[in-house]
Amino acid sequence: MSTLLLGGTGTTGRPLSRLLPEAAVASRNPGPGQVRFDWTEPSTFAPALDGVRAVYLVPPLAELEPMRFAAPFFDAARAAGVRRVVLLGSLIVLPDAPGVAELVAAVRSMPEPVVLRPSGFMQNLLGDHPLAEGLRERDELVSAAGDGRLGWIDAADVSAVAARALTDPAVSGEHLLTGPEALSYGEVAEVLAEVTGRPIRHRTMRTAERAEVFRAGGIPEPFATSLAGVDRGIRNGEEDLVTGAVAELTGRAPRSLREFAAAHSGELG
Repeated sequence: MSTLLLGGTGTTGRPLSRLLPEAAVASRNPGPGQVRFDWTEPSTFAPALDGVRAVYLVPPLAELEPMRFAAPFFDAARAAGVRRVVLLGSLIVLPDAPGVAELVAAVRSMPEPVVLRPSGFMQNLLGDHPLAEGLRERDELVSAAGDGRLGWIDAADVSAVAARALTDPAVSGEHLLTGPEALSYGEVAEVLAEVTGRPIRHRTMRTAERAEVFRAGGIPEPFATSLAGVDRGIRNGEEDLVTGAVAELTGRAPRSLREFAAAHSGELG
């Protein structure tokens, strides 16, 4: 089965490409051995899908109406004979985003659909994410989630599940993916403080302030407002759950936040 990885250079796509070295990696600016794919250029769809039977689908980033880009992609996928589509969705439901539900429905219309719905990525504590910026510059995690918990997950565990879903016809349906425990932002700050030896704390703010932080971090409106609304749902307990899906689909337990922090302690500062 020929496989195409959209978002193959991203947070989940990069480790997934290592697990599936024979898969084609799609990129807007392809490097050696990669294929060109750009959501804003439908002319890139058919060439990228030539000979493909399975697709790892990472939706257009920061987009509340993804089907305005994805509708012609699904047309091209059907024409190319694609059967299996594995969607990187989210356990966290964006408020006021019916377009995201339309994308899920489009995936489910394919012959072999799989929807992965991971919780918040531990990788948000690294790199250029707004959470990571506050952590590096002020020793603080900022949220509007209060004491609400979510099942933080290592993106590498999501990639391991995706690799199984792309290669095993027995895997189907929707899968809620979490780490081994649900933690509040305050509890995350405590773990990071213990691992790094720094006085890391959680600072809570109003939802509107959270939206402004996202905007300042380069996230466009109205996605920033919708993303800030996710914190409200976390605060209300909507994401406080842990599932066994990672272990069931990979045969091993998901990585804990403490293990992740220890492995990336040099990047947390």
